[in-house]
Amino acid sequence: MALESLKDVVRKITRSSTVDKKLVEEVVKDIQRALIKADVNVRQVKEISDAIKKRALSEDVLPTFNAREHIIKIVYEELMRGIGEGLEIPLKKSKIMLVGLQGSGKTTTTAKIAKYFKDKGLKTAVVTADTWRPAAYEQLKQLAEAYNIPFYGEKNGKDAVKIVENAIKNLRDYDMLIVDTAGRHALEKELIDEMVEIAKVLQPDYKFLVLDAAIGQLASKQAKAFHEAIGIDGIIITKFDGTAKGGGALSAAREIGIPIAFIGSGEKVEDFEKFDPAGFVSRLLGMGDIKALLEKVERVVSEEDLDPEAFLKGTFTLKDVYKQIEAMGKMGPIKKIFDLLPFGFGMNIKEDAMEMTQEKMRKFKVIMDSMTEEELLNPKIIDSSRIRRIAIGSGTSPQEVKELLKYYKTMKNLMKKFKKKKLPIKGLKIGF
Repeated sequence: MALESLKDVVRKITRSSTVDKKLVEEVVKDIQRALIKADVNVRQVKEISDAIKKRALSEDVLPTFNAREHIIKIVYEELMRGIGEGLEIPLKKSKIMLVGLQGSGKTTTTAKIAKYFKDKGLKTAVVTADTWRPAAYEQLKQLAEAYNIPFYGEKNGKDAVKIVENAIKNLRDYDMLIVDTAGRHALEKELIDEMVEIAKVLQPDYKFLVLDAAIGQLASKQAKAFHEAIGIDGIIITKFDGTAKGGGALSAAREIGIPIAFIGSGEKVEDFEKFDPAGFVSRLLGMGDIKALLEKVERVVSEEDLDPEAFLKGTFTLKDVYKQIEAMGKMGPIKKIFDLLPFGFGMNIKEDAMEMTQEKMRKFKVIMDSMTEEELLNPKIIDSSRIRRIAIGSGTSPQEVKELLKYYKTMKNLMKKFKKKKLPIKGLKIGF
């Protein structure tokens, strides 16, 4: 996506032989280009780029920074200021109402947000109040069952307000109640009235507007209309991955002064996270987001599966790899995991080396099940004769055993590299 090109800005600064007015102007133009392509509001683009240029050319470099680090720090701070705020939601008894246009991913988001709070220890349930879309009831029901979340809906119900009233009575013992409302094709009066009535009955603690990242410049108009109708407390941006239009939704939040609550980047439950401006901008600039990584580990992986500290230690055995392979099955593609590590860590690795399919994970585990305890703890002793024995015992080929050992060495070297990696911006805790 267009915002991804912001990583090139940091590379240009760090690789530049001199830091002067020419470099600053080039960097500002690159940032403007990336933000405009991503559909960030032009006025906001000008504010951000003007602030970066003014500070970069006028501020003195602090003693703890060199000139390159000083420019990166300014870019980071002004982008974060331009992105806007996140929303902190206390882990307490609450009701959440989701609204948005049809096709924004609202129903899927209802289940994801329920799973998010369930993983935080809250007793959570979901409600479908969408009586307009025939498949809405079944879709949310199936998603809720998949995540083992209590579901309330009335399959043949026609009165959305009454359904919400009944849900409140039936689910009063739950900590978190999340209500999915009908998606609007546009802001039709009949649906607006229904949305207003549901809000009156539900008395939600939070009213979230779900925006598709691909909506572009229309995001501001839609956000304003929903805000005027019921008062929006936060925005959830969906489908952020793989689109150049995500900046429009970010602009909308900033323009109306509504914080961004969550961002979704895919269909899976793990492709959903609380919006943290610092971590988000760090990731855009290729600086990683360790905080998001550790939260992802905490949410989807149990302590028995993987110790978060062990994932980043730098020295581990094949037994640790076994646990990591199991954990990755829950966390998602390894490429997305490495995207959360600082300064493009792992970016030069070929895509096929990062690819870990379900079938390959299954084979690797079978191979390791055929190894002795000594081999798992000390892979260096695995010579050609041991490879042949392991292959026969696991029903695989010697080549596949070698592939596992190669993967192990790659992971080991990457972790060592990360352990030694020093952030080029001293004193600036980016992404933590």
